[in-house]
This record gives sequence, C-alpha cells and structure tokens, in this order.
Amino acid sequence: MVTIRLARHGSKKSPFYHITVADKDASRDGRFIERLGFYNPMAKGQAEGLRLNLERVDYWMSVGAQPTDRVKQLVKQARKQATVPAPEAVA
Repeated sequence: MVTIRLARHGSKKSPFYHITVADKDASRDGRFIERLGFYNPMAKGQAEGLRLNLERVDYWMSVGAQPTDRVKQLVKQARKQATVPAPEAVA
C-alpha cells in the first residue's frame, strides 16, 4: 500500500517536514516515491509555511494512496489557500 505522509527533516527543536509518497513499509525518513511539497510549522513572518502540489496529490489519491490524518489537514489547508486570492501589493 502507498501512503502520503510527512518525512521529518531539520534540526533538533526546529522541525521541517517533506510531504512524500512512500510505500507503507518504508521507514519514516527513508525511501520514497515522490516528494509533493513541504510543511514548515516554525515559519514566521513572510516565510512560506506550506507548499503542496495539489495536482499530484489528487493523482496519487485517485490511484489509491492513503494520506495520513495530518496530511489530510494540510491538504485541506492548502486548498483553502489556493482559493483565496493573494493580497495585492500596495505601492
């Protein structure tokens, strides 16, 4: 079975996660099939906290990949961000 899950990177007390498609039996940070984006829970200010390729997420889910609970929340959040228009720069 294939899952869409988080792979932890970053240093101690400063997590950074790659959102990956991997075989269920592969280790958390080990071998993966495709990297779909990233999640940075420590992002502050203008730093980008979440980037996700929603087209590839839809593809993998259509062929049977199961997202983890946290990834489901992140996908929902990314879809919400994609529908909200970006604020225009005030000059």
